[in-house]
Amino acid sequence: MSAQAAPFAVLTDIARRSRTMAAGLPEQQQAVELWNGIGFVLAGERYVAPMGEVTEILHVPRYTHIPGVHQFMLGAANVRGRLLPLVDLAGFFEIPRSSRSQRERRVLVVEQGDVFSGLVVDSVSGMQYFAVDSFVASPQDVPANVQPFVNGGYERNEEVWKVFSAAELLGDERFLDVAQW
Repeated sequence: MSAQAAPFAVLTDIARRSRTMAAGLPEQQQAVELWNGIGFVLAGERYVAPMGEVTEILHVPRYTHIPGVHQFMLGAANVRGRLLPLVDLAGFFEIPRSSRSQRERRVLVVEQGDVFSGLVVDSVSGMQYFAVDSFVASPQDVPANVQPFVNGGYERNEEVWKVFSAAELLGDERFLDVAQW
């Protein structure tokens, strides 16, 4: 073997041994199509609002009570120069509030056309992702008052997160008519 062939032979031997010792490619897995939304808790139940329907999540800001409105209308808050009506969602649906602390409560800011509102919920669980094939058309244990605003649910870890439509709520006449007259 010539002196010039020796380095090439060494490199060829290293390449051959590397191929025999190399691990195989990882197993290909089927990509799972996901649906996502903002998770929240209301009266101890888990809900999720579609991503496009919630524009912002806030701590409950200081607000001013408004006389002559239903009790579910907590008041109005100044949020970056805009008046944000705050609605106690549990109060609107006449369901008991969960025992979570006042500090855990959050506001889901929703906006559709001219309607701009803050929905006060017990807590927010952040972004939630669900396999599209885990959709449940008719989730159980949905309070009767909430049922018209639930469009199915997604199951994960043996628990169903109900899909809450804030868009349908904002179009509901009872929601828009807050005057107590």
